[in-house]
Amino acid sequence: MEGALIQVLIFWMLTTPHEFAHAWVAMKLGDDTPVQEGRVTLNPLAHVDWLGTVILPLIVALSGAGFIGWGKPVNTNPSKLRWGLNGMALVAMAGPASNVILAILLLGTAAHTGEAVSSMCARAARLSLYLAIFNMIPVPPLDGSKLLLTAHVPVFIYNELARFGFLLILIVMSATSLGAWMSRWSFETTRMLFDFFA
Repeated sequence: MEGALIQVLIFWMLTTPHEFAHAWVAMKLGDDTPVQEGRVTLNPLAHVDWLGTVILPLIVALSGAGFIGWGKPVNTNPSKLRWGLNGMALVAMAGPASNVILAILLLGTAAHTGEAVSSMCARAARLSLYLAIFNMIPVPPLDGSKLLLTAHVPVFIYNELARFGFLLILIVMSATSLGAWMSRWSFETTRMLFDFFA
């Protein structure tokens, strides 16, 4: 139980800079929607989706079935974004990019602290890298799906993918080796970066 709670807490802390990055970049590109909705903040309560950030991740972690979860999506108005679809892609990529940056900072800290703190930072960094690459899967509602629109995939195809997005993600993660590959990649990258800083 304790391990599952720590996993959920780490996940919640990682979703905060991820969603903040979406909101901040959208604001910088001219969309004031995130500002009006109070999302340009690092307050974790502003970005929590109680089902996706806490309840479901806790249930899955306790069952030992892996990990799944999400933060509260940041609403944006594409018509207000500078550079149109390209601006929307920048907003989408800001989330995964923040996870990579955060992982680097965590591992830099892990390499120069005591064992307990180092272990926690390394664990958080590994999950952060996993989330970065997971969010790049080009299936709605994940961030990578916005690249489909940038690549001018017809909107009706995107909308059809969005209708079954969650189911498609579950199928891909359970019926292919993608999940195992992402887990292995995040572990190996975490170790490589830790060794670099150490």
